Amino acid sequence: MLLRELVAHSVEKFESVGIHSAQVDAELIAAFILGKSRGEIQSAIISGAEVDEADAKTYTELSARRFAREPLQHLTGKAYFRQLELNVGKGVFIPRPETETVVQIAIDALRQSKIEKPIAVDLGTGSGAIALSMHVEVPSARVFAIEKSPAANEFTKQNFEKYPGAELVLGDLADSFNQLNGSVSVVVSNPPYIPAAMVPIDPEVHLHEPELALYGGADGLDVIRVISKVAHRLLVSGGTLVLEHADTQSEMVCELLLADGWRDVLAHKDLTGRDRAVSAIS
Repeated sequence: MLLRELVAHSVEKFESVGIHSAQVDAELIAAFILGKSRGEIQSAIISGAEVDEADAKTYTELSARRFAREPLQHLTGKAYFRQLELNVGKGVFIPRPETETVVQIAIDALRQSKIEKPIAVDLGTGSGAIALSMHVEVPSARVFAIEKSPAANEFTKQNFEKYPGAELVLGDLADSFNQLNGSVSVVVSNPPYIPAAMVPIDPEVHLHEPELALYGGADGLDVIRVISKVAHRLLVSGGTLVLEHADTQSEMVCELLLADGWRDVLAHKDLTGRDRAVSAIS
């Protein structure tokens, strides 16, 4: 069967159920199966390449799962974030591009630290995207991370083994890292922040992402309230807290942090121009 026909059929099916990345996803499924890059798949389509029966069958099976709105990353087992290739699957939150802005704020703060080996802590690390980005991009930093979910931690451990050197703990962030009290330069988190009554529209999210990583209580800020207290305990004087939030929560998060005694509270936008993060100084 022609690769062109397989991909075109999947694109049509994906578009019919509202998958906006239909062309990209159809090509990336082919790239995964055939062990090629997306660019190589595009070239193969143009040149009229054929696919053998076994690969065509696998492609059809994976496309059916994507048609049912299973995330692409669950099909391939991989997610790409900044310089990282992360193992992901059911039970761990898939890192989003908008979180790269959050990481950059944390990395900038680490690089500006006057401490020779600054310490960074990622609270609720999920796949490890934030913690491991800091670890890889700021080699002088000591990076610690905690994850509560055993299901997520199965993937997190794999990623920390792939990029060794950072420290991972399984546990509740509220009681985390007491041995680091007063010595941390940067605390960062992408916490669950969706209000409990607001179920996400996309099936990829509400059907496949872990609830523990999504919902943050009635107003979405329950975990952020805890993180504010924990970060005060962990940070050195003048240390930086960085929090991701929903694009409608910036003012509420700023007010919460100001009420908790944080200073230099700043709102930050992501690459799409949406309010995405707040930073503050202890």
